[in-house]
Amino acid sequence: MWTTKTFLTKTKRGNILKIVREHYLRDDLLCGSAACNVCPHKDDEYVLDSNLDSICALYDRGHYLVLDTNVILHQMDVLEEDALSNVIVLQTVLDEVKHQNTAIFQRLLEVIGNKKRKFYSFVNEHHQDTYVERKPGEKVNDRNDRAIRKATSWYASHLSINSAVGDFPQVILLTDDESNRKIAQEEGIICCSVKDYIENVTGFPGLVDKLSKNVMPESCSKDALYPAHLTPAQIQTGIKNEKLHQGTFHASRDNFLEGTAIVNGFEKPILLQGYEGINRAVDGDSVAIEIFPEEEWRKPSDIVLEDKAEDPGDKLEDEAILLNTVKKATSAKVRSDEITPTGKVVGIIRRKWRQYCGILKPSKVPGAVRHLFIPAEKRVPRVRIETRQSELLAAQRILVALDSWPRNSRYPLGHFVRALGKIGSKDAENEVILLEHDVPHARFSEAVLACLPPDDWTIPEEEIKKRVDLRDVCVCSVDPPGCTDIDDALHARALPSAPGRYEVGVHIADVTHFVRPGTALDVEAASRATTVYLVDRRIDMVPDLLSSNLCSLRGGEERLAFSCVWELDENANVLSTKFHKSVIKSRAAMTYEQAQIAIDEKSRQDDIARSLRILNTLAKKLKKGRLDNGALLLASPEIRFQVDSETHDPIEVQAKKMLDTNSMVEEFMLLANVSVARHLAAEFPQSALLRRHPAPPPANFATFLKAAAQQGFEIDVSTNKSFSKSLDEAVIPSRPFFNTLLRIMATRCMQQAVYFCSGTCTHEEYYHYGLACPIYTHFTSPIRRYADVIVHRLLAACLGEDRTHAALLDARAAAALCDNLNYRHRQAQYAGRASVALNTHILFRKRVEIESAVVLAVKRNALQVLIPKYGFEGPLYLPSDKFIYNEEEHFQICGDVALKTFDELTIRLSLDSTNLQHQKLVFQLVKPHIPGFSVVPEESADVMEVTEISDSNAQTVEEPKRKNKSEGKNKKKKSKK
Repeated sequence: MWTTKTFLTKTKRGNILKIVREHYLRDDLLCGSAACNVCPHKDDEYVLDSNLDSICALYDRGHYLVLDTNVILHQMDVLEEDALSNVIVLQTVLDEVKHQNTAIFQRLLEVIGNKKRKFYSFVNEHHQDTYVERKPGEKVNDRNDRAIRKATSWYASHLSINSAVGDFPQVILLTDDESNRKIAQEEGIICCSVKDYIENVTGFPGLVDKLSKNVMPESCSKDALYPAHLTPAQIQTGIKNEKLHQGTFHASRDNFLEGTAIVNGFEKPILLQGYEGINRAVDGDSVAIEIFPEEEWRKPSDIVLEDKAEDPGDKLEDEAILLNTVKKATSAKVRSDEITPTGKVVGIIRRKWRQYCGILKPSKVPGAVRHLFIPAEKRVPRVRIETRQSELLAAQRILVALDSWPRNSRYPLGHFVRALGKIGSKDAENEVILLEHDVPHARFSEAVLACLPPDDWTIPEEEIKKRVDLRDVCVCSVDPPGCTDIDDALHARALPSAPGRYEVGVHIADVTHFVRPGTALDVEAASRATTVYLVDRRIDMVPDLLSSNLCSLRGGEERLAFSCVWELDENANVLSTKFHKSVIKSRAAMTYEQAQIAIDEKSRQDDIARSLRILNTLAKKLKKGRLDNGALLLASPEIRFQVDSETHDPIEVQAKKMLDTNSMVEEFMLLANVSVARHLAAEFPQSALLRRHPAPPPANFATFLKAAAQQGFEIDVSTNKSFSKSLDEAVIPSRPFFNTLLRIMATRCMQQAVYFCSGTCTHEEYYHYGLACPIYTHFTSPIRRYADVIVHRLLAACLGEDRTHAALLDARAAAALCDNLNYRHRQAQYAGRASVALNTHILFRKRVEIESAVVLAVKRNALQVLIPKYGFEGPLYLPSDKFIYNEEEHFQICGDVALKTFDELTIRLSLDSTNLQHQKLVFQLVKPHIPGFSVVPEESADVMEVTEISDSNAQTVEEPKRKNKSEGKNKKKKSKK
């Protein structure tokens, strides 16, 4: 049977176009029920059971559930529980969910795909007995509600007439739409609200905790504490008239009454203060902002203001008193350049709520079900949830989802999702790190694993014939100990036919041979975007069979590679460059230390040692050339944990040491990345995936320059070349660590390097400030970075080694891909740092140490100090009754002791575990001794001797060192730019 769909659309030129589409209806679509004796099901097509018991006390017969769209959108945490089964999901609902929320849609597909759950997808839009036409003037939502009711009614009738069992299942429509329920009841359909149904489910006591709280309309909120939000139409009109501005809200970590939003047209972020100013915005939300007149603009506060530990109920403190406290803290000598535009949130454009990790603070009222949830992320407000499991959950890390924030509630409302494990346990805390930083870490799906070759795969002979055979070339890899995802190898040899010239090759794992575009494996890798390295584990971007085996360039094994080969002269000038797919057989997989020994042992004259010496000599010349050109040699405190081989708990930690071989590998990775970037930009000027590093704005250097000047150094930051030269000259012979410290501080002034599509920026914007090169990309780590996978595909297309895929040339798709790559890259960095902090806390649970420290920054109420031995840094809090803060010169003064940036101190390190949510490393001053403030270290076997500050090699700042899990040790991997 055929029917037609007719609708009107407007073209870009303003013309009205009438579109008529034929819609095919069938009468042979299966109902999916084993209770039906009419639909010609095969054995594997039955999804819904024929004989079932009711799990809901409201109904005494077994039944099927039909869900409306909002039930799925708001109650997905309930639907994912095993309690509910024999559920019918209509095509109408699937299409609506897909249109409104792709994340929920994917979760729903996973439930439908789990055969044990018995969720049946029924194509009601193509069944002649369930399809409904849209009436003239009828809203889409009303038509869809009518389609859902029609399908529900058909199911009930179909089963009652055609049942193969006497007591056939009932069909119940679950909907929270009161008007829809009322109409359904008038039509004779059995229906129920989700809340009523779940609260009467037996045998699953924790299910009710997962119910999402209904949203209270802005206009209907009683006893309002907050101003009403503007409607979407009002917001759109206000933005169009430029009376309102759109921005993303970023909450303060230190002051719950303050946040900012970046708005186009304003150089500085807009300051939002107070309950009314923030008006229920949560970190990450897209908000509509009204900017205040300039006379009301002010400076952000620099004090710590935390929410009360106890739930104060639905009331707000005297905001005037709190804001006055903030004003007093910022009233002294406010310069005009410190004044910030100020405004308030008047509406929410789009919520960016997610599930949040944290702990439950049970109510002190006996038998209470309403409790306060304290998120691990300080920028997220506390949340009210209802649970009857508070005694059990009080000792657990838990996951909570936000549902709504009514105007009459101090805190947002949410619901319990699941427990993560005991507070303080390694597994639970690692899970918190991964969830809070949005790191995809689920096991690879069956669809992804189905894309992999067999475990015993070997290179086919026909594939070898397509490639350049380099198996006889002395190729070797150099990596940290225990590295299993080896994605690069090198070779170098003198050219007999051209004295003073060398052939040098960088060989990169050919991941794209296995990860083909559009496959489930490719989609998953693109979503993950990067491998994430924690101290004791690695979250792979691609499955282990590829990352640690078939793609890993292990010693003595034949591997597919993508090679970049140069001819260099003795001064490391590039004379020619060629790229090709290849087959290699690495002679050795070496550690940095092993490679360094091979270079230094003059008695070694084998091919590997000779190759490494050539590479090392040329790398030093390449590095000198880069630095002379203005590349920055910056530094960051990096540490290496030694972990127990069984428990994976840290047992020792030390600052990372840099060898010449670290720099050797880095230089050739940089050269390969630059070479590939130039080639891609020439071949694909509109769609090359590149990486740029914007120059930092001058304001970023203000504090840094002042601190350097206090030590007698004038740092010229007008260009990166003058900056590099100034850093080289800023040396204090008696303090060898000073220059490294200066470079660490310079790193803090930098902006993030980002991926971008060449067609979205001008050529001037391609520039990489840190490396001082006009063009750059990432080619050398496709095992752990999806950006490199795309670059490999582009390069292969240039060379005719692979076909060009349409997605590679789609600028819009490339821009979206770059956004995800940049986001995942940042989150991976933050997760790595959080893992270091967690293991630091574990290490110091039963130890106290006295160590040398250096002041990195001077704050109003604290010094930010660095422990060079470990690379730790943190705040040393100073009491205001003893110290006077010089805001102009950034000094802290106590009597005749003045503390400033770069000062050397002696610090006592210990762990404060009193706050289960936020354990922290405590820094206490030992020297210089200030009576009544400095601590006197007790004589204890746990107190270690004070260590001298030693220097460490600096490095180019661009990428974080990657970390690798090994047996007994865990070290970060070399920098790959």
